[in-house]
Amino acid sequence: MRFVPPGPEDPYYEIGVYESGCVATRPESLHDWFNALCWLAFPRTKARINALHARELPRGEGGRRGPLRDLLTIFDEGGAIVVCGDEKLLSLLRSASWKALFLDHRARVLRSLKIVVFGHAVMEQALEPRPGITCKAIVLGEGNLDSGAARWLAEVPADTSPKALLPLPIFGYPGWYEGQDAGFYENKRFFRP
Repeated sequence: MRFVPPGPEDPYYEIGVYESGCVATRPESLHDWFNALCWLAFPRTKARINALHARELPRGEGGRRGPLRDLLTIFDEGGAIVVCGDEKLLSLLRSASWKALFLDHRARVLRSLKIVVFGHAVMEQALEPRPGITCKAIVLGEGNLDSGAARWLAEVPADTSPKALLPLPIFGYPGWYEGQDAGFYENKRFFRP
């Protein structure tokens, strides 16, 4: 894997990366910088995403991405990995019970629920934290997160849609944003049921 200056615009970026191992990286782009950091931190997962894109592109999608490529793109740009073995917390996450999860079980979340942001667009957005930043997450157990996320992606069926990813309003995690009181978590604009 090498990071190179962008060449002529290629409509099939993913295939170019897959075939050459070269990731076009604009020198003054924070977005590309965070993407490069993700490649370094999660090489297996990023390679799996790239390989799945390259596999799906030739199948033709009528000029549009199919559900699997949508999932891959959303996870690549805005994904997170939740590491948690606490079934009560996972149940609250899956049911979008944000106030109960992040406020009522605050100490338990801090102790037992770890979030690792994967998506490079979310990392860029986090430079200016604000309500509304939401990741799309997968849940893994302890262990190597790169291998685990790559395996999760390898096992999803080709017709899997982005709905397989859990919405996660990252700014609700205890301590991530100021003013996290009961009223904060009752704002349905940001904490959707």
